[in-house]
Amino acid sequence: MLTVVLIMCAGILAGYLLRSKKKLILLSEKLVTWAIFLLLFLLGIAIGANPQIMNNLHSLGLKALLITIGAVAGSITLAWLTYRLFFKNKEASHEQ
Repeated sequence: MLTVVLIMCAGILAGYLLRSKKKLILLSEKLVTWAIFLLLFLLGIAIGANPQIMNNLHSLGLKALLITIGAVAGSITLAWLTYRLFFKNKEASHEQ
């Protein structure tokens, strides 16, 4: 776990030091997007190769769907609430 935290801190420091390099920032955003796609693909391979998950997919599917709907609804609700509490008034004051 310490390794993960140190790598994250190193990334934050690198981002802070290189924040004026716009092309590098754009490249890193694209690389992050493709890295996420690759991780999702590899996760799909791991799930597809797991016979226990594949054999129980019919029962796991409904539970996963309900958890997903709850997570998305919660994320949307909290994002809306955060916007209303912290950002909406600031946008109105900048427009004046």
